[in-house]
Amino acid sequence: MSERSWELVRRAFWPLIEATLTTTVPLALCSFAIGLVIALVVALAKLSPTRPVALIGTFYVSLIRGTPLLVQLYIIFYGLPFLGLTLPTFPSAVIALSANVGGYAAEAFRGAILAVPQGQWEAASTIGLGRWNSLRRVVLPQALRLAVPPLSNTFISLVKDTSLCSVVMVTELVRRAQQFATPAYDFLPMYIEAALIYWPICSALSLVQKRLEVRLGRHVSV
Repeated sequence: MSERSWELVRRAFWPLIEATLTTTVPLALCSFAIGLVIALVVALAKLSPTRPVALIGTFYVSLIRGTPLLVQLYIIFYGLPFLGLTLPTFPSAVIALSANVGGYAAEAFRGAILAVPQGQWEAASTIGLGRWNSLRRVVLPQALRLAVPPLSNTFISLVKDTSLCSVVMVTELVRRAQQFATPAYDFLPMYIEAALIYWPICSALSLVQKRLEVRLGRHVSV
């Protein structure tokens, strides 16, 4: 790289870190937390013995998984104003990302619930617990443990997917890099710098995921 490019990279480093800490990370955390709530509701809906409820859950997952996240962002950011609801950029991004996480994580929850042995339901029933209490007190705690690995993957993907929010004017890491690159028309160094910031974050999350899997595996074996 030229000396001018190195100077640009140096000047942009702390603003990019600031954008990561103040926007990218909070955006991922907020979206993931809300998305998990959506996912659990949708997973329970798909498992519901009531057919209309199950169909609603199935439709939601199919819709979310069958459409690109970028299109979902556009629909929320540019579509809601046509319905008379104009939101700031950050809440719009949170809504779109949460809805997306809900669609993917719902399958992780559903698979985890189905993986809990049927004998656990029967044991809960023998001590007088109804279906809801059996689910809440016996099945869900075990299912949540089983769901940790796929949910961890979903969160790591979400951190990277926040980069798409730059197209709807959210000033996260990639958007900040673009702002530095545009005046000098020097995009490659800035995108490389952004990638090198994402890399250790996602690597650290992957390490945490592996350690969680090991701990949970030991717990299960016991």
